[in-house]
Amino acid sequence: MLTSRERSNLRGLAANIEPVTQVGKNGVNESLIESLDSAIEKREIIKVTVLENSGLIVKEAGIEIAEKLGAEFVCATGRKLVFYRRSKSDKVKHIEF
Repeated sequence: MLTSRERSNLRGLAANIEPVTQVGKNGVNESLIESLDSAIEKREIIKVTVLENSGLIVKEAGIEIAEKLGAEFVCATGRKLVFYRRSKSDKVKHIEF
C-alpha cells in the first residue's frame, strides 16, 4: 500500500510520461494484461488511456487492471490511469521515494 506522499511523488513522475497503451472496446483482456505486465516490469510506472468506446468506468477499470498486474493503482486523471510496481530486475533504474 502506498502512502499519500509516495502516491503524490508517483503522480508527479507520471505527468511527464506518455501512455503505453489504450483500453478499447475489447476491455481488459489477457493480451492487454500481458503487454502491461511487460511494460511495468521495464519501467515501474506506466500510464494507460481508457477510451470512451470501451464502455468501462475508468476507476473500476483501474482497480481491475491493478489486481491482475499485482500493481498499485496510483490515480485516475480524466481517462488516464497510472500504475506502479517495483521491478524485480536489477537492470531497471528503481524509483526511490
